[in-house]
Amino acid sequence: MVFEQITKRYEVAAQEDRCGPRTRLRIPGQLRASGGRAFQSVVNDLSISGFSASAINRMHPGQICWLTLPGLESLQAEVIWWDNSQVGCAFAELLNPIVHDNIVSKYQGTSVYRGAC
Repeated sequence: MVFEQITKRYEVAAQEDRCGPRTRLRIPGQLRASGGRAFQSVVNDLSISGFSASAINRMHPGQICWLTLPGLESLQAEVIWWDNSQVGCAFAELLNPIVHDNIVSKYQGTSVYRGAC
């Protein structure tokens, strides 16, 4: 019961964070779906709760995947949507804001935008 309450609170927090600032950038990385092989990808936007990236392989909502970025350990995420070789994922654990800021400072393009809530 306690685990379910914690999980539900995280789901609500993750949904709220989807309205947080997302930074457009281009980071080369790798994606690997559960049970699959890693493939090259480019992260297009990043927030503390998730990312969108190119995904040549079809991915399905609810599928678990891992994102590997240069200099970081693999980050577990869940596929939220896939459309025309683009995937949107929510991190299993919120990205540490300091780690997020370091990534953004290294790879940031020119814009920060808010996703539709």
